[in-house]
Amino acid sequence: MIRVAFICHGNICRSPLAEFLFVKKLKEKNLQDKFYVESFGTSYEEHNNPVYPPVKKILAGLNIDCSKKRAQTIVKSQYADFDYFICMDSLNLRNLMRIFTEDKDKKVYKLLDFTFSGDVADPYYYGGFDKVYKDIDEGLDGLLKFFSKI
Repeated sequence: MIRVAFICHGNICRSPLAEFLFVKKLKEKNLQDKFYVESFGTSYEEHNNPVYPPVKKILAGLNIDCSKKRAQTIVKSQYADFDYFICMDSLNLRNLMRIFTEDKDKKVYKLLDFTFSGDVADPYYYGGFDKVYKDIDEGLDGLLKFFSKI
């Protein structure tokens, strides 16, 4: 089983969106039994809060229920629990590396490195949830292609 953790700042916008969309894509390809998927934040700011309403709306439009999801904060000991840590942007990759202190097994990536390069913008402060959804969707397609080669 491949264990994947999606990472953003608070775990209420981008990383849960990636988590739920990735699970949907896995189910569509009948691959859900080959993966374990979760999401986390690098900050405690939103710890235990529900998914942010605009993300809930996007997921509801895809018939995805995220009502039980609560924000979780990644901790150093979880490095051993996952095979891949997929960060939404450079800042959270840097924050994750502060938590882990090293990536000796080369498990840490940015989502958009699997498609075009760049960061998934943080919509919490600036909006643009439709663009964030599009970027995450494309990044997840690239991630699936990556996994199909291993």
